[in-house]
Amino acid sequence: MISRLLVANRGEIACRVFRTCRDLGVSIVAVYSDADAGALHVREADAAVRLPGAAPSETYLRGDLIVKAALAAGADAVHPGYGFLSENAGFARAVTDAGLVWIGPPPAAIEAMASKTRAKELLGIAPLDPARLTEADLPVLVKAAAGGGGRGMRVVRELSRLSQELESASAEAAGAFGDGEVFVEPYVEDGRHVEVQLLCDAHGTVWALGTRDCSLQRRHQKVIEEAPAPGLPAALEASLLDTAVRAAKAVGYVGAGTVEFLVADGRAHFLEMNTRLQVEHPVTEEVYGVDLVALQLAVAEGAKLPPETPAPRGHAIEARLYAEDPARDWAPQTGALRFFDVPGGVRLDTGYASGDAIGVHYDPMIAKLTAHAPTRAEAVRKLARALERARIHGPVTNRDLLVASLRHPEYATADRLDTGFYDRNLPALTTAPGGGELAAVAAALAAASTRRGRFGGGWRNLRSQDETRVYGGAGGGADGDHEVRYRPTRDGGHEVTAPEGVRVVAAAPDRVSLETAGVVRHFDVTAYEDGTVHVGGHRLTARPRFTDPVDRQEPGSLLAPMPGTVVRVADGLTVGDAVTAGQPLLWLEAMKMEHRVTAPASGTLTALHAAPGRQVEVGALLAVVQTGERPEAQS
Repeated sequence: MISRLLVANRGEIACRVFRTCRDLGVSIVAVYSDADAGALHVREADAAVRLPGAAPSETYLRGDLIVKAALAAGADAVHPGYGFLSENAGFARAVTDAGLVWIGPPPAAIEAMASKTRAKELLGIAPLDPARLTEADLPVLVKAAAGGGGRGMRVVRELSRLSQELESASAEAAGAFGDGEVFVEPYVEDGRHVEVQLLCDAHGTVWALGTRDCSLQRRHQKVIEEAPAPGLPAALEASLLDTAVRAAKAVGYVGAGTVEFLVADGRAHFLEMNTRLQVEHPVTEEVYGVDLVALQLAVAEGAKLPPETPAPRGHAIEARLYAEDPARDWAPQTGALRFFDVPGGVRLDTGYASGDAIGVHYDPMIAKLTAHAPTRAEAVRKLARALERARIHGPVTNRDLLVASLRHPEYATADRLDTGFYDRNLPALTTAPGGGELAAVAAALAAASTRRGRFGGGWRNLRSQDETRVYGGAGGGADGDHEVRYRPTRDGGHEVTAPEGVRVVAAAPDRVSLETAGVVRHFDVTAYEDGTVHVGGHRLTARPRFTDPVDRQEPGSLLAPMPGTVVRVADGLTVGDAVTAGQPLLWLEAMKMEHRVTAPASGTLTALHAAPGRQVEVGALLAVVQTGERPEAQS
């Protein structure tokens, strides 16, 4: 029996495994990088071992250090989580060679299926030869042979960009998985991403725990997942389940795994088999009433699964809450998660708590929220409302996008589920949600109430000039600035003069009630010293009355959209070069993804402050591109 388990992962992944271990009475050991020294998974563990460094390649991808940590902490088993080394056969062998129990499939099965290229060969599917591609073969997808999560993937629509995208995908894959192998396959436009959850024991029993639809993706990384996959023809669903079971039996699979397909035109195209637990496994757990982590441990201990697969019940939907700004090309965000609270009634999987910091080194996912209900429509409604009511104070998140996605007709009715959902609908989905103007009024009155409480009343017999405050939407949508004007009243309250039609019912520093068109609405307000104000689900920024000249930037300045590390500068790029609009100039790596920085317009590169290896903060000046007549270059 397993008594002490080390989880070779971090954040939400580790916390998820810990929860089951606590239920089973298993002691838990964490590993952590220097960047994670104060992380939630470290605080929750019974013991923790430091992995010196911050980059994944120095820490969570060092299997040798993790095995040493397990032995030092007295663990008798290792769970790899999902991501990092979870599909690394060499790591699995190192664990078992050290006399530890490996919570996963046999290394031979990992080798057969964890590499997407070898998995395709096993099923008789050959990847494309990059050297023989023609324009007629486009579009194609460059894909990392190891790992997942959308890292190391690039869609290529122009043959001239193939070599550049191969290089970029390989570099990203090497940084994320320690394996830079990539391959090329046909890119199926706007298909459905459907997968089958498997659980196998060492006695020949294979459970196929239904299907999941994971079609809503950005940058090939899943955003919203659900089980079962809605609207699949019975024959197609049976074919998916049968193929998944045959793949597992072909390699003697043991443990939890997932077989992924792309469904288009009524046909299923095999993508890969993930030899690990998936991020989206909670939807399967909710539908089938099982704990997949507990079953993983039982299988590793030699237990035999019941011959019959559990019966499904209802529908479950999961949304991934990211610290990112969908309106700014999904730019990841960092900073303190000042307050985080999710209402009851939904499942919460997270690696963060109020007060934790979201850093630059790892994936920007804050949490997963999962709703289960008797029907799909009820699950959609339940999850959307829980997200809407969640209190998330800190960096910009994709919360508004998630709510809008769940309520979009294409998704809510399941009439059009495919991987092109965000390509079609992103502009509409990132439009600022309604209510921003009233939220700004509430923020202004809460601030005014704070001042009155400190300095006494402000009423004078002579009518004073209106006070003015301006608030802007702080990311997550295209919300503009809102100007609020108000004046004190004789009874110690306030009168709003702009926008019109707003009556103040009550105002306190943390709660404001306003009436418009006969309807009273209540707003919870929390203001922070940096000028950020959270009003309900709105994140606002108090605008200064006067612009600081220091904040003015030279026209054509390229600023870092996020904190990160400069990993590459375009070959041969130097100050004085002519550049064209959209031309890639440099690449930033942040939160395990590469982000291309391009020329905003055609012109001349007059300054270049980026160099490979340089770490930059958000807003740092990277380069300057000037348009018009050729200007004198800056040193």
